[in-house]
Amino acid sequence: MAHRAVLPHPHDWSFAVSQTLPQSSPASAEGASHDALAIQEKWQRLWTQRDPFRAGGPDDARPRKYVLAMFPYPSGDLHMGHAENYLYSDIVARFWRHRGYNVLNPIGWDSFGLPAENAAIQRGADPREWTYANIEQQKEGFRSYGVSFDWSRVLHTSDPEYYRWNQWLFQKLHEKGLAYRKASPVNWCPNDQTVLANEQVVDGRCERCGEEVVKKKLTQWYFKITDYADRLLDDLNQLEGFWPQKVIRMQRNWIGRSIGADIDFTIEGHPDTVTVFSTRPDTLHGATFFVVAPDSDLAAELAAGASDDVQSAFAAYLESVQRESEIERQSTDRPKTGVFLGRYAINPINGERLPVWAADYVLADYGHGAVMAVPAHDQRDLDFARAFDLPVKVVVDTTAPITGAIPVIELDDDGNPIDPGADSIDDLDPVATGVALTDEGRMINSGSLDGLSKRTAIARVIEELEAAGTGRAAKSYRLRDWLISRQRFWGTPIPMVHTDDGRTVPVPEDQLPLTLPDAHGLDLAPKGTSPLGALDDWMSTVDPETGEPARRDPDTMDTFVDSSWYFLRFLNPQGQDEAFPQADASRWAPVDFYIGGVEHAILHLLYARFITKALYDMGLVDFTEPFSSLINQGMVILDGAKMSKSKGNLVLFREELDAHGADALRVGLAFAGPVEDDKDWADVSTTGAAKFLARALRLAQDVDSPTDVVWAEGDTRLRRATHRLLADAPGLVEQTKFNVVVARLMELVNVVRKAVDSGPGAGDPAVREAVEAIAMILDLFAPHTAEEMWETLGYEPFVGVVTWRQPDPTLLVEDTVTAIVQVDGKVRTTLEVPAKIDGAALEDLARGDAKVVRAIGDREIVKAIVRPPKVVSFSTKPA
Repeated sequence: MAHRAVLPHPHDWSFAVSQTLPQSSPASAEGASHDALAIQEKWQRLWTQRDPFRAGGPDDARPRKYVLAMFPYPSGDLHMGHAENYLYSDIVARFWRHRGYNVLNPIGWDSFGLPAENAAIQRGADPREWTYANIEQQKEGFRSYGVSFDWSRVLHTSDPEYYRWNQWLFQKLHEKGLAYRKASPVNWCPNDQTVLANEQVVDGRCERCGEEVVKKKLTQWYFKITDYADRLLDDLNQLEGFWPQKVIRMQRNWIGRSIGADIDFTIEGHPDTVTVFSTRPDTLHGATFFVVAPDSDLAAELAAGASDDVQSAFAAYLESVQRESEIERQSTDRPKTGVFLGRYAINPINGERLPVWAADYVLADYGHGAVMAVPAHDQRDLDFARAFDLPVKVVVDTTAPITGAIPVIELDDDGNPIDPGADSIDDLDPVATGVALTDEGRMINSGSLDGLSKRTAIARVIEELEAAGTGRAAKSYRLRDWLISRQRFWGTPIPMVHTDDGRTVPVPEDQLPLTLPDAHGLDLAPKGTSPLGALDDWMSTVDPETGEPARRDPDTMDTFVDSSWYFLRFLNPQGQDEAFPQADASRWAPVDFYIGGVEHAILHLLYARFITKALYDMGLVDFTEPFSSLINQGMVILDGAKMSKSKGNLVLFREELDAHGADALRVGLAFAGPVEDDKDWADVSTTGAAKFLARALRLAQDVDSPTDVVWAEGDTRLRRATHRLLADAPGLVEQTKFNVVVARLMELVNVVRKAVDSGPGAGDPAVREAVEAIAMILDLFAPHTAEEMWETLGYEPFVGVVTWRQPDPTLLVEDTVTAIVQVDGKVRTTLEVPAKIDGAALEDLARGDAKVVRAIGDREIVKAIVRPPKVVSFSTKPA
């Protein structure tokens, strides 16, 4: 029978120690105990000297696990978010070492980006100085925190040795047609003076600084991620059950595949056909006007050939639209605006002339930047039609039954039929009601489609369009190509050369890396163009094909390029001849466990998936998904709010580390709640954790038996408790129930203490066996204390690489079990009872227990829940 821990509330450290303990507050002045800090320094020194956590090489025959936490940005010292994230990744890495695996757990820094550049602007310094000083500070913090990294594989994305391979990747994508340059409206942050990818715009504002984003037309570099839209969407099925459902859902929504048709319209006086995408081609007969995005090339072309009045009205309208944010344009509750362009489009299905309007609710970079407007059956189109008195034609009878089923007639309380609201389509006039008819029904006013259902009508109209050569079945996506150009200094230079005759050619591979110049004396303040463009000496180069003068590309790459493949560079970060060894990629990748925040659900994870699939198509890797399993942790908050330095509600990592020691902080965070939940600092008791660890260490000091003692001769009851934990802990860790494992360790520490003080005594073999098991499992959470326990027990270092023992099946068959008794949700006592006790007997024992009687007092038991043999729970009310 499996043993299940009933978790105490995180406040209730009396479960772990013999008295109620105060909660943590931002670091106390008294500091961690001398012994704890001395132990910490001792084992960190030995780990540095002996490097026990370095991953084994190609000759290591053990099975492999690749564990990776999302690498940090060096914006300052580590904070509590880092403490939580890297605690969880370290627990996973240590666990798999204890299971006999060769584990790769590397660390590096995502060290390019705006914060360093902005800091350099404020200080008048080179961003390198700020960046690398912060990296050294964070390195020291990680070592102090006891994280079991493979320190031989450190990388920094701002090192030329790293970004040389960013440039190689760019050129590989360019060779395959997946990197291209075009002029188009882009998201522009006026504060940071740089472009943003669509994914970096949140509610119309810059994700980083919060400034309202505007549209600006620029010539920029893109990665053609849309070529992979179907695979990015369909391959999410492989990740079901291994990634959080929330992340999978967010990616599906962002890719946003729609099924429908591309329909070709001609526009009078315009030489080219204009294609629109529609998910409802069945409503084509209901199109009464045509809308183009005002900031599209098509709108400008159509206006240019119109009258002076139209041109003037369009120019004024375009100027007003360019002052609007995208989110304002998409708002459904704002008045519709637009301007008639003096042109007519021809409906390919019936030849009707449709007036062409420019309107801000159509966006240039979504679909084809133009829509056929069917106001009777689309709310935005209807709002526009009513605003400008445009015709509305109903083509779907939403009152008609879709199937041959007998309609259901609802009756009121008196048995009379309830009026359904409309007897016929004539009762549902969209112009009068202002509500578009979006329900399904039967086609009307649609020629050959009349009487058909939606699905049949869509198939029929696509057949007709294809036969006429004016349309075809198609898919559209919300996903846009990845805009990677940035007008900033601190990033990877784009390795392309622009020639005087208009060609764009790659920097030869043997000339990579194309390195950044020294920033001293360079004005990095944002001006809307890249600072590199002002450096004539750096910009001037030669055409690698002709030797003629040429100019380098002045922009740098989006830093998400750096993080899209870094997990592969960890396989050999010092390699000079290739981005990563393909043999090592086959051996180690994909990453088995990837740990980080849900805030990266779209940006980073989607880009990494795209790059992995592109590398697979190039034959450079043999897998299509970069991260087999994803673990998202919650945030560490304070008093219910996100920690913020500017708001003053901040708990500093370094102060807590100095005050209580790394192990107490690690245990306190691990015990505070489930991995995926936010943890309020009020529920993190480093003080209680420190006292629990002192009790565990004292047990190792109390053990009074040799290392070769025969465990089978020890106390059977204590051995059962030990082997239940050995049996349950692996499954709990694999389910990321780390807080439950900590609770079970506390429980076993208490059981062993009783055995030492009032049971078989410190010399009993079962006591040694139990304390050794505690040290092994405690290593996941408190590695310094665990190592000290292991050495105290008479073993050579390191417990962190010792394989956990297997439980004895015969000890898992319980004669007695520990029953938990709760009163009004609080654990009041435990009872040792026969494993086969029935419910009535268990309830009688619980009611008669002295602690339970005291807890109930004069209140009345109104409900008893009995789950033999483990739980009794009483609910009471005042007598």
